[in-house]
Amino acid sequence: MKIRTEEIRSIIKKEIESYTSELDISEVGTVVQVGDGIARVYGLENAMAGEMLEFENGAFGLVFNLEEDSIGAVVLGDYLTVKEGNTVKRMNRVLAVPVGDALLGRVVNPLGIPIDEKGPIDNDSVRLVEFNAPGIADRQPVKEPLQTGIKAIDSMTPIGRGQRELIIGDRKTGKTAIAVDTIINQKGEDVVCIYVAIGQKASTVAGVVERLEHHGAMEYTIVVSSSAAEPAPLQYIAPYAGCAMAEYYMYEKKRHTLCIYDDLTKQASAYRQLSLLLRRPPGREAYPGDIFYCHSRLLERSAKLSDELGGGSLTALPIIETQEGEVSAYIPTNVISITDGQIYLQPGLFASGVRPAIDVGISVSRVGGNAQIRAMKKYAGSLRLDLAQYRELQAFAQMGTELDPATQKQLDRGERLIEILKQKQYEPVPVAEQVAIIFVGTEGYLDTVPVEDIKDFEKGYLKFLREAHPKILQEISGTGELTAESEDTLRKVIVDFVESYLNEKKADVS
Repeated sequence: MKIRTEEIRSIIKKEIESYTSELDISEVGTVVQVGDGIARVYGLENAMAGEMLEFENGAFGLVFNLEEDSIGAVVLGDYLTVKEGNTVKRMNRVLAVPVGDALLGRVVNPLGIPIDEKGPIDNDSVRLVEFNAPGIADRQPVKEPLQTGIKAIDSMTPIGRGQRELIIGDRKTGKTAIAVDTIINQKGEDVVCIYVAIGQKASTVAGVVERLEHHGAMEYTIVVSSSAAEPAPLQYIAPYAGCAMAEYYMYEKKRHTLCIYDDLTKQASAYRQLSLLLRRPPGREAYPGDIFYCHSRLLERSAKLSDELGGGSLTALPIIETQEGEVSAYIPTNVISITDGQIYLQPGLFASGVRPAIDVGISVSRVGGNAQIRAMKKYAGSLRLDLAQYRELQAFAQMGTELDPATQKQLDRGERLIEILKQKQYEPVPVAEQVAIIFVGTEGYLDTVPVEDIKDFEKGYLKFLREAHPKILQEISGTGELTAESEDTLRKVIVDFVESYLNEKKADVS
């Protein structure tokens, strides 16, 4: 039997057609270039921006750049074993992280993988790392206080649930200390805390975790760590991953959450590194043009949700490190413009022993008294003005001129107020006790107590109130204000205590 050439050609043609229809070249690509946490991949024509990829070595990737004949991807893991020619598969999903109660008390990396050697996390729920911020109709005004336990903050730059308050200052001025104290102070407040460490030394993060465990704060805290040794892509996605973990509690559980990003300067540097390696055009200080959007889309996810959505909240405390106090640099000004206020820590104050080293003049809360209980608003109202006048007169007094009695009195009052606001690390003060001691200072009852005895006086006075007059403190913490009757009682208690304290001191000296 003779087979004609035309028949053979048609059979081969049919086979080729059926073969090509089964092969989908859009799902598998090839690495054409790799290095420093990024990879260029040929193929994957249907890949979408933000989609996850899987490399031949098992590492995950994230699509960043979509170009005409290739895509730029960042490698979320070990990029050193990714070689040119390796295959890359699409995963047909965007990046998501595990969320839920199983993560509480754990230290995880930005992909939700535990790094604390306490075993695997048994969890089913996941949440998208990138998520749209709630719109205006889905929010309500910030009006519920989030107490930090730090007198200088709760009295002058209060933070409300759903607010974004920036902590800014040079290195080694106590930025992380404020964040850790705030987490410790949430004990018993039903607030879930997420601490995101970006580009920190692993030993520093271990120290923070140890301190939180010591104070029993890890029970309601998740630590997301992307240390300085981690590749830039993991440092870049760390704050978004932490925010997603907090959003689960805000949206699904209708609870209050606190998210600390320590610090966004290092995240911006990681993003700059990725962008330059992917040959995106550089802008000011070599940062890419969308660095503002990078931070704004993160911080806008913080909100106090409307009652229809459950009334949950996400409070953000981003941290920014300045160089030599340069607040007008690119990243600091960007984040200042996004947030609802800033707490500025000054190296000079820190060195002179004022802890926390908060500069009252520059620090501000754009929510203000709405985030304070009424008693604090009433008795701490004049505090900022008194301190501002003290700073002004202090500069004047340094010239050595003679001062009239009224000016000297203001200087003495300012010194005592600064002593009141000094506070040791890891010792947050309940809001009722804060009101009680600030009331003594602003009303002038401390004017006769020597400056060097203020801390000792405060300790004794608060102990006396707790033991002899607990009802006053309970009233402040319960109702948020003092009745006229309780205020009169408190004034009498203070006058008697100051008198007995000074008499005791005189007796000790003699």
